[in-house]
Amino acid sequence: MNDFRQSPLARTGPYTGAAGEVVRNRVLRNTYWLLALSLIPTVLGAAVGLYTGLNQVMALSPGLSTILFLAGAFGLMYLIQRNRDSSVGVALLLAFTFFMGIMLSRLLGFVLGMSNGSQLIMTAFGGTAVVFASMATLASTIKRDLSGMQKWLFIGAVVILVAALANIFLQLPALMLTVSVLAVVIFSAFILVDMQRVINGGETNYVSATLSIYLSVYNVFANLLMLLGIFGGDRE
Repeated sequence: MNDFRQSPLARTGPYTGAAGEVVRNRVLRNTYWLLALSLIPTVLGAAVGLYTGLNQVMALSPGLSTILFLAGAFGLMYLIQRNRDSSVGVALLLAFTFFMGIMLSRLLGFVLGMSNGSQLIMTAFGGTAVVFASMATLASTIKRDLSGMQKWLFIGAVVILVAALANIFLQLPALMLTVSVLAVVIFSAFILVDMQRVINGGETNYVSATLSIYLSVYNVFANLLMLLGIFGGDRE
């Protein structure tokens, strides 16, 4: 899943003074709360996908599922950015995370078909939590401005998306593994850059901040789970 981010040139610089500190703290606090809240519709969406059999339908038509996924995801992300300064943006963000949960159900169904599937999911969740906590800690301690990394990370995300789409038709295991490993690395770095931007006051809208960080966390989890399923999965 490719990331959908604003151009670095469009962002404002860090705030200064006491007023800036208040703004930074408010954006950071609201971003954490909204990010935690977004996990609820994600779980609900995944449950809907699993219990209604949508995950099996998507597995039967991977090409069509990918087209619907990209259209739905980018459409909702566009609407979120257009309404990010109102409560509508929050509602759209939660709808987006529900949609992403449904899309995730295909991978979850595959992993749950393994005898140790539940354990793999919990391991991927724990690994994602460790990655997020580590990147958030680094973002608050590294003094160097990391915003220059974003252009290269974005290029990497585009390459990953193109490779993943191509592999739908090529079905190359080595390419799938390469994409998953690179995705974990690139989106972990995205978490670091985005968190630093929020902490330093470069991001003043918590809806946009949550969207960017959520996408990175989602991609880290999905690709960790993919790798665990490939290397640690026991088929029944």
